[in-house]
Amino acid sequence: MRFTGVWILLLLWALAPLPTGTTWTHTSWSGWNVALAQRSGGGVGGRGGFSTPRPAPSIPRFNPELQANLRHMAQAADTENVRGLADLMDNAAVLLLREQAGWRFGMYEVWQGSLQKAEGQFDAWMTETRSEFLETYRHFEGKEVVQAGYQPKAEPDGRYILVTLLLAVSGSLPPVPTPLRREGARQALMALASSSPTNTLAAYVAWTPEAEGEALTEQDLLLGWPKLELL
Repeated sequence: MRFTGVWILLLLWALAPLPTGTTWTHTSWSGWNVALAQRSGGGVGGRGGFSTPRPAPSIPRFNPELQANLRHMAQAADTENVRGLADLMDNAAVLLLREQAGWRFGMYEVWQGSLQKAEGQFDAWMTETRSEFLETYRHFEGKEVVQAGYQPKAEPDGRYILVTLLLAVSGSLPPVPTPLRREGARQALMALASSSPTNTLAAYVAWTPEAEGEALTEQDLLLGWPKLELL
């Protein structure tokens, strides 16, 4: 049966190198390290598909070009109409699909509900995402904000970039298998990319770190985002 309300999909993506011969161990940490919120981050999106918009209240080695490509994508995005938001999600999916060899961790979450409650849920997830880093770049509903003077915090063991994709659509999208794993992750990206101007209500893409020269460590990831699954 086709669900006729609103779906909001949250996808977190962690990309990193995996040198030959490296063995992964998955250790759990609890709690939140406030220092993580001081890392740079960027975001782009809008909510042009909601009927009553209001002002704003996740390769064999880490590819530094991904940070630059995300910023260029964000700068070029049309965040004031639903066609631009659908294109934004398509372009983000393409960037991540090109980096499949570097996929390490991921998470996929879906909320379903009425249109009346959907915008509040979207804003809640977007606000939570924004609180996870210091915004050095933001392009939202046509307004760009750049924080000048930020000093990148280089980590010797840093090798991850985390990308978050948040999408609200009317109707439904293709199902995604769980647990996520690598094939499920690919299907999740394809599901988000299947949105169109006719069903897109809102979209937001965020990434951290945003500043050139910064990267997250494995401990940063597991401390800050304990729900991430090893792909």
